[in-house]
Amino acid sequence: MSNSKSILELRDLSIGYRTSASKTVIAQNINLDLSEGKLIALIGTNGIGKSTLLKTILTFEKPLQGTVKLYGKNISTYSQKELSEHISVVLTEKLPPSNLSVYELVALGRQPYTNWLGELSAEDKQKVDEALALVSITELASKKYFQLSDGQFQKVMIARALAQDTPIILLDEPTTHLDLLHKISVFKLLKQLASTTGKCVLFSTHDIELALEFCDEIIVMTSHQTLKDSPKNLIENEVLDQIFENESVRFDKENRKFIFD
Repeated sequence: MSNSKSILELRDLSIGYRTSASKTVIAQNINLDLSEGKLIALIGTNGIGKSTLLKTILTFEKPLQGTVKLYGKNISTYSQKELSEHISVVLTEKLPPSNLSVYELVALGRQPYTNWLGELSAEDKQKVDEALALVSITELASKKYFQLSDGQFQKVMIARALAQDTPIILLDEPTTHLDLLHKISVFKLLKQLASTTGKCVLFSTHDIELALEFCDEIIVMTSHQTLKDSPKNLIENEVLDQIFENESVRFDKENRKFIFD
């Protein structure tokens, strides 16, 4: 039985979009607890609501019903500054062209704490150095970020989130543009960070088979339900067969991979 402390609670949550005339429900009846020190994947088919769920947690979208609680307090009552001190985000969008070095890019993670001039204190610099070291990219600090490979750049963005020093890190498809070797590298890194720093690391992914190997827990979104469990239980309970809702795609328990008939 885990003694991990719950950080985020989703209660009777319905997510989707509102217009002035109507609302579109994408997923409903979501009840989840996310705990510290866990690597948690969010999986499901395209359009099932993964990004909308992340946006709702981040308060970019308002719940259609129900609540998201951060440390027991409704997340909508937090100021943007307070949220930025609790949740850091790694998105897949490319950055606008600039001449920033790796160190400067990672240092942007300290923005919630710096003064209005953006000056780094000794503590800020220490957090940046620690983040670079945790992700093993200290040697890249002086490089311009546009000189990096996709794999290196993804590690820099993770380091920026670490420098932000939040108990929760959310990542949207962090392995999308990476080859298999770099995908595995990122999964290993996220697993290590969750276990060594005690952070709750939640990320959406289409790399389901890798998620089964590395994650402590997996949130599965289907058209019928959203549930969270360990990879072992999800496999044993045949939940993964419900993801694609297609008779030609099934999950092979023994080999822990999807089979296409």
